[in-house]
Amino acid sequence: MLLFLVDLVVVLCLAAQLGIAGYFFYLLYWLADLPRAEAGAPELPDELPRVLVQIPIYNEPMVVERAVRAAGALDWPHDRLKIQILDDSTDLTSDIAQHAVARLRREGIDADHVRRRDRSGFKAGALAAGMRLCDAPYVAVFDADFVPPSDWLRRSMAALLAAPRAAFAQTRIEWGNGGRTWLTRAQRLMQDAHFAVEQDVRARRGVPFQFNGTGGIWRRAAVEDAGGWSHDTLSEDLDLVLRTHLKGWGGVFLMEPHVTGELPQQLGDFSAQQSRWSKGFIQVARKLLPQIWNADWSSEAKFTTTVALGQQLIFPVLVVGIVALVVSALGHGRLLPILGALLWMWLVLMLVVLIGMTWGAYRRLQRGSVLNYLATAATVPALIVYLAVANTGAIVAAGLGRKTEFKRTPKTGS
Repeated sequence: MLLFLVDLVVVLCLAAQLGIAGYFFYLLYWLADLPRAEAGAPELPDELPRVLVQIPIYNEPMVVERAVRAAGALDWPHDRLKIQILDDSTDLTSDIAQHAVARLRREGIDADHVRRRDRSGFKAGALAAGMRLCDAPYVAVFDADFVPPSDWLRRSMAALLAAPRAAFAQTRIEWGNGGRTWLTRAQRLMQDAHFAVEQDVRARRGVPFQFNGTGGIWRRAAVEDAGGWSHDTLSEDLDLVLRTHLKGWGGVFLMEPHVTGELPQQLGDFSAQQSRWSKGFIQVARKLLPQIWNADWSSEAKFTTTVALGQQLIFPVLVVGIVALVVSALGHGRLLPILGALLWMWLVLMLVVLIGMTWGAYRRLQRGSVLNYLATAATVPALIVYLAVANTGAIVAAGLGRKTEFKRTPKTGS
């Protein structure tokens, strides 16, 4: 009886992962079926709106000056632009930021160095506090390690203004250190699949997709309609996206222009970042899934959003499935034929998902040769297994409602 229950756990874990694979097949189907996006870019109006640029920082001395300088170089009329450095730092970052902001002011750029008495709400709290100090109708957000090109604001704002019911515009992220090590190459491959496949398809299908926390612009009216920034989850950006969608807003995704950021270069930093994201997704799922399923959304929108929120569960499911499979094989003295067949089916489908999601993005973004692709893609399964082992406990804790502190990923300025 006990071995039967173990075998049942194996089957259920494989079935759950095959269900999540169905979501990626949905993405690949529409990637092949959707027509190419129109190349024509919308025009900006003659009267440009006021824009607030927010850069939340916390103990990031290696990147803050570059971030301030890049914000000041954005091509937008100075009388229509406000820059806020939202500084919760406790180290020398604040001194660097203060001097960088002073230089912008000497150049005639309206910039403020905003300090709070406490870090309540972390990043979400800082963004909300900054918005209370400026009533600009559009708010661009950059993390401290992200650098936009000078024309980024003009091109992104043109797309957002052309879509009056869009709550936000999100642009693709490029990675300055993406080719540095095997770890950054693997991360870049996975991130390319996220942007060039998942974000692009979901946006063009008109179902909710992510605001990635940086490299995007919010419409203040939509933020206020949804109740503003909230810090009760670790994924405040995803939380706000879904709340705006529940109010009838949409979003715009742009492959270009892109912003350039930095990937974690140490395995421990990467694991901590992924843990924060995984916990945040589960927290948002706990908070908003009941509202999503009661909303007047299409079945497609409900399905894609539910799976996107719940796909983090693949990590604990993978760990439990592997343990159960080993116990089953030891208990029976062999791998049962039915489990062997299911395992082979799982391996084939996972291989199809891996190649399907990454090869098109790799080629579309012209990352390099086929051999380089194969070498990088071969490291991704091992990285996923590592994340499953490292983050299962945190994901389960988030599912049980345990709160944890927001921890920023270290930045080096790469």
